[in-house]
Amino acid sequence: MDAAIAWLTSLPGLLLAALADPVQALALASAALAGALVIAGAFVKTMIPLRWLAVASNVGFIVYGLAHPAPLMVVLHAVMLPANLWRVGQMVKLTRRVNASVADAQQLEIWLRPYMRARRHRAGSVLFRAGDVADRLYFLVKGTVELPEVGRRLQSGQMFGEIAFFAPDRRRSASARCVTPCQLMSIDEDTFRQLVYQNPDFGLEVVRLIAGRLSADVVRLSAREPRPGADAPVAS
Repeated sequence: MDAAIAWLTSLPGLLLAALADPVQALALASAALAGALVIAGAFVKTMIPLRWLAVASNVGFIVYGLAHPAPLMVVLHAVMLPANLWRVGQMVKLTRRVNASVADAQQLEIWLRPYMRARRHRAGSVLFRAGDVADRLYFLVKGTVELPEVGRRLQSGQMFGEIAFFAPDRRRSASARCVTPCQLMSIDEDTFRQLVYQNPDFGLEVVRLIAGRLSADVVRLSAREPRPGADAPVAS
């Protein structure tokens, strides 16, 4: 206890002595800034700002470790810095691809591929049935898939299963069956949740794209419905 009190009493003098040395002053300033960034990171809710704070704190601790010196701290944060920069790069690239997909919905399937799992299915294979829990999004790479309940056939290059993926009950409204041998890619719910957590803009833009597809479906269905009296038989 006495030793702790003595250390606290001598602390102002130690700080003044350190500040008198430019190198030690730089070390203290870097450590203080890095510590403040770590504390700020505890209040950040999204991943991109959190990663940038981690990058800045890594730099601060590296400067402190070089000036103090503290070799172990330099090694630790020198290892963490490239990892954090790599993750930031991934997230920034993801954001740019999402923004690009707003103008061209076909890009959505292209840049989702690195996060999807590929699998081949034989003709006649049932991917899911109406009423099943929707736990995956699908992208048809090759082949033909039929949605029998709605009388629709999907060709290569189309994504499907996304509507039920976001439905409140998460239940499939139709079945999906491979008419021919198919090559499919899919993304599961856990992976999608990770992408949304890492970059909320990703989830927002995907929902916008899906809303656009739903709107287009409504327009198509409205165009197919006969107008009142249009098909009425002519009196004879």
